[in-house]
Amino acid sequence: MWGLKAYLKPYWKFVLLGPLFMMMEVFFDLMQPRLAAHIVNFGVVERDFGVIQQTGITMAVVTLLSLITGVGCNLFASRASQNFGADIREALFAKIQTFSFEDIDRFKSGSLITRMTGDVLQVQNLVQMALQGLVRAPSLLIGSVVMALLMNVRLGLILLGTLLVLVAVLVVLIRFSTPLFTSVQAKLDSVNIRMQENLAGIRVVKAFVRARYETERFREVNRDYTDISIKAARFIALNTPIATFIMNVCMVAILLYGGHLVWDSSVRVGDLVAFVNYVVQVLSSLLMVSGLLMNVSQANVSARRIREVLETQPHIASASLAAAPGRSAERVEFRDVSFSYSGSSDVREQALRGIQLEAGRGETVAIIGATGSGKSTLVQLIPRLYDVTSGSIRIDGRDIRDIPLPELRGQVGMILQESILFSGTIRDNIAFGRSDATQEEIEEAAAIAQAHDFIVSLPDGYDTKLGQRGVNLSGGQKQRLSIARALLVKPPILVMDDCMSALDLATEGRLRTALQPLMKDSITFLIAQRISSVIHAQNILVLDEGAIVGSGTHDELMRTCAVYQDIYRSQYGKQGVAYVSQQSVSTYEG
Repeated sequence: MWGLKAYLKPYWKFVLLGPLFMMMEVFFDLMQPRLAAHIVNFGVVERDFGVIQQTGITMAVVTLLSLITGVGCNLFASRASQNFGADIREALFAKIQTFSFEDIDRFKSGSLITRMTGDVLQVQNLVQMALQGLVRAPSLLIGSVVMALLMNVRLGLILLGTLLVLVAVLVVLIRFSTPLFTSVQAKLDSVNIRMQENLAGIRVVKAFVRARYETERFREVNRDYTDISIKAARFIALNTPIATFIMNVCMVAILLYGGHLVWDSSVRVGDLVAFVNYVVQVLSSLLMVSGLLMNVSQANVSARRIREVLETQPHIASASLAAAPGRSAERVEFRDVSFSYSGSSDVREQALRGIQLEAGRGETVAIIGATGSGKSTLVQLIPRLYDVTSGSIRIDGRDIRDIPLPELRGQVGMILQESILFSGTIRDNIAFGRSDATQEEIEEAAAIAQAHDFIVSLPDGYDTKLGQRGVNLSGGQKQRLSIARALLVKPPILVMDDCMSALDLATEGRLRTALQPLMKDSITFLIAQRISSVIHAQNILVLDEGAIVGSGTHDELMRTCAVYQDIYRSQYGKQGVAYVSQQSVSTYEG
């Protein structure tokens, strides 16, 4: 927890005022038993109603002051804790934005969500309790013990002995419960990860009638979480009955011994009543302290998990910001690039190996290959979503690792394989990369992406509200909006990662025709599954198991690349086989 203290500094006034008001409340509470003893000793025993009346009024005033200071403490503690939690959530969110894909893969998105919600709530509640309970409980405990000792040392020693026993019990309980709290949060991560995975793939689950199977999978992680939570709760549940039992034994001993002292006239009745009140206050404050210590132990686990995120150095570090030379990328080069998701140099673990590639402005590099051949991985290296394991990627001769990330990614327009849209209007989604874009520019980008016609046919046009991830649109409509979003930026490097798979051939053809003027001013990387989508590219790369096994135009690859010929056969059937055979004969005769 101490490592998060910086997030409390802006609210130091509330942090000071909260405990100050709480200590004032404790002072007024400690006065009550004394005043009650005065009523008994000098009002009830002496039968003096005036003393009873006057002391009663004083007690009422003290009670009112206790209420005012208690409300003030709660107000200041709430302001400090809520702002503290909000700032940590913002810091976590901002930190996650700096993470590379590798960092997010390591933490897992479900765990990050748990840390931003449940863990932050734990530390936020601890601050609230610290400024209230952790001030009130120890102050009331110490104050009650001091007042009890001042009233009668012999009775006070019984109370002190009882407290030592209770402290020992609490230390044991906290020592064994802390590892359990760590396990509880880890199991909660698993529940959230499974839930998030299921919600993201709910359509697949329903399509394959796997609801029962997914329910069983969720039941497993949920049961693990429940079991460890019950185990941790047992330790917490032991706290109250053990503390109550020990304090009740103490109460019995004090009443027996105190009654004997009253009988011997060594202690007045009112003082014994006040002493018992102080013992009750000690009991309540001790129960509060023990509960708070359990919460502290639990919150410390959450604080460590939060700090783990905040203190993580992103795997991909941005170069120092410098004056950008402009946004006119003329050439992209891959120089002997290899990449492994694990960072290993072992060839068997590499998703890409030995990639050599050059592309200039106005050139389209099409990439084709079997599923898992590394096509998407290759283009994700350009904006440094992942970093190369070996080799280098250069833009206009500059290693991309020497280019500040905002400048680098500002030059790359990514149209991803999965169409990701955000809740908001269609206009907001298209202008996501350029919030200052005019309506005319937005409509122009939508028209090129073949999206304008269906947008204006909607009741609210460009102001149509989209649900989460654009659920109220078809797959093809979402793809066209994603394309429009990238085109609006007019990037010098355009990456199209199989972004037309949901389009019919006629729409795809119109889109390609509309893209021609833009592609003349850009370096375009086009990933596609269909040969018809790449057939006109100046340079087609054929990937197989992470390596380039062929490059050239369509006609050249049909003559020289067996992998490309296999892809052609699989897509064009007998016609493809005849064409390949013809090309092979022509090559042989030549």
